[in-house]
Amino acid sequence: MKQRPLGSSGIQASVIGLGTWAIGGWMWGGAEERDSIRAVHAALEQGINLIDTAPVYGFGEAENVLGKALRDRRHKALLASKCGLIWNEERGELFFASDEQGPSEKGPLRVYRCLAPEAIRRDVEQTLKRLKTDYLDLLQTHWQDPTTPIGDVMMTLMALKQEGKIRAIGCCNATTRQMDEYVAAGQLDADQEPFSMLDRRHEKDNLPYCRDRHIAFLAYSPLARGLLTGAVTESRAFSEGDMRRADPLFGPEQRRRAAELLAAIRPVAEKHGLTSAQLALAWTAAQPGCTHVLAGARTARQAEENAKAGDVELGEEDLKLIREALDRLDAAPS
Repeated sequence: MKQRPLGSSGIQASVIGLGTWAIGGWMWGGAEERDSIRAVHAALEQGINLIDTAPVYGFGEAENVLGKALRDRRHKALLASKCGLIWNEERGELFFASDEQGPSEKGPLRVYRCLAPEAIRRDVEQTLKRLKTDYLDLLQTHWQDPTTPIGDVMMTLMALKQEGKIRAIGCCNATTRQMDEYVAAGQLDADQEPFSMLDRRHEKDNLPYCRDRHIAFLAYSPLARGLLTGAVTESRAFSEGDMRRADPLFGPEQRRRAAELLAAIRPVAEKHGLTSAQLALAWTAAQPGCTHVLAGARTARQAEENAKAGDVELGEEDLKLIREALDRLDAAPS
C-alpha cells in the first residue's frame, strides 16, 4: 500500500483510506456491527491505516463500532474524525432534521452547523470517549459554520493540537476562500471533499489549491456511493432507510450513464486485472492534487478489494483513455 504525506503534519497515511459513513448505518439502511468490525480489521491487515469517521455517522454509532474494532489495534490506525455538526442543542445554523434512518423533515433530531470553541471541545471529548483513545491523528471541521469566525475555529484547533488531543488539522466541504482563512490563522494539513469520475467539480479549485500549498486532499464518495462499482444495475433495489432509494442521482438515466462509462473504460480495468471499483479508486488517487481516497466498506471482502487499488500505477495511455471517456460522458445529453 502506497503512503503519502498528510499535508505538512509529518504523518504518512495510506493512499486508500477507510470511510465509515456506512458503518454508522444512518442513511445506508442499517449496518451489522460484526461485519463492520471485520471490515476494519481487514482494512488494517491490507495496509490501510487511514480511517475516517465522524460523530454524525449514526449519531455516534460509527465511532462506537470503531472503538470496539480498534480495542487492541489503535497503534495500527491513523484516526481521522470531525467536529461541527451538533444535535444536542440549538446553536449555530440549522442544517437539517433527521430520524435514525436519515434526514427527514419530521425527524426528531435537528442537526446544526456549529463550530463554536466550546462545541468543538465537547465534540472532541465525546469522540475520544467513543473511540476509546486519548488522541486523534486528524480532526476536521465537518461543515463550515457561518456563525463562527474561522479564525476562532482555528485558534481552538491549534490549542487542541498543543494539548496533544489532535495531531493534525483539516477542513471538509470548504471553499478555497475559507481555506485561505484557515491558513492565515494556523497550519491546515488536509481538505476533504467529494470527488470521483462522476463528480469532478473540484478539479479547478480545491485540488490545485491543495497541491500548490502542500495540503492533503482527501476524496470522499470516490465510488459515487456505489454507481462506479458496477453493482448498481438498472434493476438494483435499495432497502428502506437507504438514502439512494429516492435520490434522483440513482434514477434509471444516471445508472445507464454510469454503466456506459464503466463499459468504455473496461479495457483499462482488464489490462491491470482490476474491478470497476478498483479502477475508479486508482484513477481518483492518480489525479493531480489528490493525495488520499476514502472508500467505504461494509464487509471484509469490500475492504480487501478496495485496498488493492492502493498499489496500482496507471500509465499515461490509461489516463488518456479514461479522460476521453469522461469527456464523452460530459458531452452527451443527459
